[in-house]
Amino acid sequence: MRAPPAVVAAFLGLAVGLTAGEGRAQCVDDELKQELVGGRHYRGVQERLFTKAFRHELSAMGGLYAADLYSSNWLVGGAYTFHFSEDLGLEASVQFTRFRSAVTDAYERRYPDIQVLDRPDKPGTLYFGHLVWSFAYGKLRWLGDGISRFDFNLALGAGVTDDSTSRGVTASGGIGSKLYFGKWFAVRFDVRDHVLREVLVGDEHLVNDILVTLGASVFFPFGG
Repeated sequence: MRAPPAVVAAFLGLAVGLTAGEGRAQCVDDELKQELVGGRHYRGVQERLFTKAFRHELSAMGGLYAADLYSSNWLVGGAYTFHFSEDLGLEASVQFTRFRSAVTDAYERRYPDIQVLDRPDKPGTLYFGHLVWSFAYGKLRWLGDGISRFDFNLALGAGVTDDSTSRGVTASGGIGSKLYFGKWFAVRFDVRDHVLREVLVGDEHLVNDILVTLGASVFFPFGG
């Protein structure tokens, strides 16, 4: 028994419609897949905003020297860092300050007949070397436009505090952060703790001096 021509035509139309729908769905699926794969590929090969490995860093810094035995005073200096990788760098620094104690001034004002012979009012120079480990990274978007990279680092080292009252080697450790702009410029913030022995008015003391600095760095070569 043959089916009526109208039924056959309806069946063929339905089959063609389903086939076309499946084709359109497959095209949509393929386009979505390509978009997702392309997005993942773009994120995977995106160029780093700032690289440090095998680059040289020159820094200028200034801040506050808060000493245990002396009054807080200004601090200025500079540093050179060679970065072995994105995470590790070796830093050498020199910084200048002035050591002055308000305690001896108050003592002499209270007892005017007694004068402190070794007056703690003298310049000081700090020579240090640190191993710097960058342990955390992040990115910062500026008002939805540019992106800057930043990191947090730990520093551990030792050096010499040249102020004629310190004794032996000064141990140093601290934490810092750098905010990177472009491919060769960064702003840095550091807090370091210096542990040393100092002699004041004939007595020897083990002290912790805190250094807080803000500075700027230039990286070579400029191209990253």
